[in-house]
Amino acid sequence: MRKFTKAVAPALIAAMGLAAVVPGIAEAAPRHQAARHYDIRSDINGLRANIDRAAARRTISQREATGLRRDVVNIQRTYGQYARGGLSAQETRVLGARVNAVYAKLRMERHDYDRRRG
Repeated sequence: MRKFTKAVAPALIAAMGLAAVVPGIAEAAPRHQAARHYDIRSDINGLRANIDRAAARRTISQREATGLRRDVVNIQRTYGQYARGGLSAQETRVLGARVNAVYAKLRMERHDYDRRRG
C-alpha cells in the first residue's frame, strides 16, 4: 500500500494541477483580444481628444481640425466593421497604422503655421 501511495499520489497531484491550469490557458486568448480592442478604441478616442484640444488652443485651424476629424470618423467606421467579427492581428495593425498616420498629420498641421489643410 505504501508503494501505491508513493507512485500514484504524485501523479494525481500533477493531474489535478494540470486540470486547474488548462482552463486558464484557454481563457487567456480572449482577454488578450479584448485588450487589443480597448487599446485601439482608446487610441482613436485619444486622437479625437488631441484634435479637439489643438483646435481649442488654436494651434490648428478649424478647417484643419475638420479634415482630421473626418479621418478619425473613417477610422471609427472601419473599426466598427472590423470589430463585428472580432479583430484579427492584421486588422489591428491596419487600424493602428491609420491612427498613427492621423497622429502624424496632426503633428504636421500643428507645426506648419499656414492655417490650411495639407
